[in-house]
Amino acid sequence: MCGIVGLFSKSENIESHLGSYLSQMLIEMTERGPDSAGIAVYRNPTDKNHTKLTVLSPEDNYNWKKVSNDLSQHYDGLVNFEIRGNQATYIVPGTEEGITAWLYANHPDLKLISSGSSIEIYKAMGLPTRVIEKFNIQELTGTHALGHTRMATESAVTTHHSHPFSTGEDLCLVHNGSLSNHNRLRRILRKKGIIFHTDNDSEVAAGYIASRLQQGDDLDEALAASIHDLDGFYTFAVGTKDGFAVMRDPIACKPAVIAETDDWVAMASEYRALAVLPGAKNAHCWEPAPAKIYSWKH
Repeated sequence: MCGIVGLFSKSENIESHLGSYLSQMLIEMTERGPDSAGIAVYRNPTDKNHTKLTVLSPEDNYNWKKVSNDLSQHYDGLVNFEIRGNQATYIVPGTEEGITAWLYANHPDLKLISSGSSIEIYKAMGLPTRVIEKFNIQELTGTHALGHTRMATESAVTTHHSHPFSTGEDLCLVHNGSLSNHNRLRRILRKKGIIFHTDNDSEVAAGYIASRLQQGDDLDEALAASIHDLDGFYTFAVGTKDGFAVMRDPIACKPAVIAETDDWVAMASEYRALAVLPGAKNAHCWEPAPAKIYSWKH
């Protein structure tokens, strides 16, 4: 059992308080997952030909300035960065593929959590309140965000096994449920070039969607294909640069609720996470149907 939440802004007021609202939603899901928590937020898109990286250090007080200087020297340009907890976000001139290879070759103790133009992922072991405080999530602004609190059932309790998972640029997934064919799919996807960092089944779902997007599917098409190829029980919330989508398995085994107002769209494993939002009492609320895709874009 895990708890997932998502918030899509339709107004400037929600964008300016996105981190605060998402934090309140995720805290409401604490009882569904005490092992780890994480959020993905889409904000401050980079200029063209720049890449945003979110990087994880195994220790606090890492020398992030040295990484910035090394990147600036290698790419012959200014590299800005922001530190949150034991993670840092860098804005680097260049493409994701080359930067990732350079990072792992020159700073092998660091782990790439996300990359793209606007995505940032922050995650750690512990309750949502601890993770939110560690990364100052409440102060973040943004256009949309997803969150997850985990109760581990099939893989280790580590930061790397925590959600959200990102396996493509500006792509992330949070998942409540379990997949039974993830080992076979992982082998197939690795042959297609998808890189995995854990043995977690949810990372395979993220990798599957990334692979479909690389083949030319849009997000709705990728999720539709997953209904036939992913075996198990699930509620997925998937984020992209432009928005997010929600889908449940064909028998809707895992709970989910969606609500919408003129200012926002939100989803959660339980209604109480939506009740903290402004105007929730007057929102249009519904339970998503089995195997039906719900998506929103800016």
